[in-house]
Amino acid sequence: MMGHDWQAARRLLVVRLDGMGDLLMTGPAIRALKAAAVGRNVTALVSPAGAAVARLLPGVDDVIVYRAPWMKGVDADAAMDHAVIEQLRARRFDAAVIFTVFNQSPLPAALLCHLAQIPRRAAHCRENPHALLTTWVIEKEPEHGIRHEVERQLGLVAELGASAGDDKLAISLPESARAWGARHRAEGRPMVILHPGASASSRRYPEESYATVLRLLERELDAACVLAGTDGERELLLRIRQTARSDANVVCGASLAELAGLQQSADVVVTNNTGPAHLATAVGTPVVVLYALTNPQHVPWAAASRVLSADVPCRNCFKSVCASGHHRCLRDVSPRQVVDAATELLLDGSGLARRALC
Repeated sequence: MMGHDWQAARRLLVVRLDGMGDLLMTGPAIRALKAAAVGRNVTALVSPAGAAVARLLPGVDDVIVYRAPWMKGVDADAAMDHAVIEQLRARRFDAAVIFTVFNQSPLPAALLCHLAQIPRRAAHCRENPHALLTTWVIEKEPEHGIRHEVERQLGLVAELGASAGDDKLAISLPESARAWGARHRAEGRPMVILHPGASASSRRYPEESYATVLRLLERELDAACVLAGTDGERELLLRIRQTARSDANVVCGASLAELAGLQQSADVVVTNNTGPAHLATAVGTPVVVLYALTNPQHVPWAAASRVLSADVPCRNCFKSVCASGHHRCLRDVSPRQVVDAATELLLDGSGLARRALC
């Protein structure tokens, strides 16, 4: 049960304004908040990048999309800021829980919620928030260690008295999306999805290495491979397919639900450290993650997985662009290591055995 002050909050706002993967990893904490009070309604305030996954998260009843000007790559728009404050005020929320990574300040979101007259506001915060937060959980990362993002957010809601019965990542997938994904299966062959894109260049495994991985998967495992990505990644996928001399299917611009259905139909997903890695975890598909050592807290959570990287002195740089220029944490991972990792997942009971149950 939650403490008396938070137990009374029936109309709850949860704020998570970064990407799809971050929101997926916040899912267990959101479910814990939902379950902590009978009749609680949970609305998620999210970025455009997180909106599609927010609508699939168990425990989320409604979604408000907001382009917050304190987030990377967003231009200031005062009219939009005033509009969202009025929208939040009209909803008469009882409380707001603000989720951030440790190097983000919650104070802009806390001020937004204060101006919207939301009376209870909780977050991790490094500096003294004074009246902006009514529940201040002192920020101890990274000085006292860095937790996985799932653990971090569960730690925040635990301070409010909410605990998770199940801390796995999860989404509610429409049957239409499951059926759409199943149409891409090839009878009698293992299905492997390769997702070579990532928003940050520091987290992209080289495309020539992806081409080699694709070629080896097809030749050695007779895998039916699918190259998946956004519309903006189409040229990347086509280049990889051409370099590999492959006829793999290319799937671009699918909805988030369709991508999840596609991943659920696969035996293994191979991807960079990006949102689709956590999406694969949420639908229960084993995943090989080419994990750039930019940060330590986003590895697959409670999943059948192999995490591949090459150790480098500049690890945990928290950079979107490789500051050293060599990109060795990924470049030094060989395609053979990737294929061997995918093969292990196929053969250890989490891949092909899972296929037999589909």
